Amino acid sequence: MARTLSSRRTTHRLAADAGLLVVAAAFVLPLAWVILSSLDTNANLQVKLPDGVTLDNFDAVLTPDITFTPLLNSLLLCGGGTALTVACAALAAYPLSRFRSRFNRPFLLTVLFATCLPITAIMVPVYALFVRVNLIDTMQGTIFFFAASQLPFAIWLMKNFMDGVPKELEEAAWTDGASSLQSLVRIVLPLMGPGVAVVTVFSFVMMWGNFFVPFMLLLTPDQMPASVSINEFFGNRGMVAYGQLAAFSIVYSTPVILLYVLIARRLGGGFALGGAVKG
Repeated sequence: MARTLSSRRTTHRLAADAGLLVVAAAFVLPLAWVILSSLDTNANLQVKLPDGVTLDNFDAVLTPDITFTPLLNSLLLCGGGTALTVACAALAAYPLSRFRSRFNRPFLLTVLFATCLPITAIMVPVYALFVRVNLIDTMQGTIFFFAASQLPFAIWLMKNFMDGVPKELEEAAWTDGASSLQSLVRIVLPLMGPGVAVVTVFSFVMMWGNFFVPFMLLLTPDQMPASVSINEFFGNRGMVAYGQLAAFSIVYSTPVILLYVLIARRLGGGFALGGAVKG
């Protein structure tokens, strides 16, 4: 009986390990293809070692028209949109976290519902509105829409993180004459640094990979971000420059990776407020 039970456990363990290997392969193989194809001038859809390691694909894509200008546009759009999203989310989440009202829950449920709306469902009226107010084909208009599209979920996240900061700390600041805005900026936000970091990274990544919004709202080629210019590697009649596409993908992913590395310390930190209100 004991031997049969041990055999079953071994079988279940092997099945679980096999499932995990399949999942790991699903993530590793695309990354391996990107890295190997970027070093291969004869790259195709197969995951294979390069015929000869070369940096010609990077030399071909590292030009102002293909990479540098689109990346700069992406940094302006996503950086501006992220800053606006974090600022507005903090201002909106603060009263939801600190003041009790019968409208808090309906508002939060409305915000949560707004995160479920597909971009394609609202793009037609947004495009018509932007044409009316002369925001079409402008960087600031695209930044506004980026921020508006990410704001609902950012408010939800920010409010949950803000709930973890004890209100007693703010009350002490209010006693010293600080206003609500001063307590938010000087006490709450510094103490919820990991939460602000999460909202920042999430918003930036979602904007960085967005193809549809800038493709619809921007018309001038010189203003196109890298998420749109990557489409240039897909030529007519099904021709694709796989090696250059892989090289561009690595360059395109670098800012997001650097952002995560720079903010990783805050992401791994805690609120550390255990003894803040004692004594």
